[in-house]
Amino acid sequence: MDILSWLLIIVSIIIAFAGLIYPVIPSVVFLVLAYILYGLFYSFEPLNFTFWAVQLLFMLLIFAADHLANIFGVKKYGGTKVGMWGSTIGLILGPFLIPFLGIIIGPFIGAFLAEILVNRASFREALKIGFGSVIGFVGSTIVKSVIMVIMVGYFLILV
Repeated sequence: MDILSWLLIIVSIIIAFAGLIYPVIPSVVFLVLAYILYGLFYSFEPLNFTFWAVQLLFMLLIFAADHLANIFGVKKYGGTKVGMWGSTIGLILGPFLIPFLGIIIGPFIGAFLAEILVNRASFREALKIGFGSVIGFVGSTIVKSVIMVIMVGYFLILV
């Protein structure tokens, strides 16, 4: 039973990290699922109030990093809210439409097309904004990865 329970916990954590590449996967939900599975299979005792407070803080940091990186990436390079929406839509659809490269190409194309079609940006300006959306996404992914590693590390130290 130990092997099966730890396998479920580890799979939940792996799925959470897969959410860094496929943003439709709610990473935070799968991390919380791993913690709850541990509590159900073993004990919630090590997962005390302090643990949940720290995890909540890190979860808020993940959401903030995601939002701020998108704003920074698109706005810094001259994009508008339309470009941010285009980038977000491209980020969601990209991995499904263009496997492997869609995670990078999707936000770029989304921001690029949104700025060209809606805001009538020049080709050069839209390229710059698309590039900014990719920079924002990559920066966000790196920051979220570090935060998630810390979250899982803290969990593993306690259990």
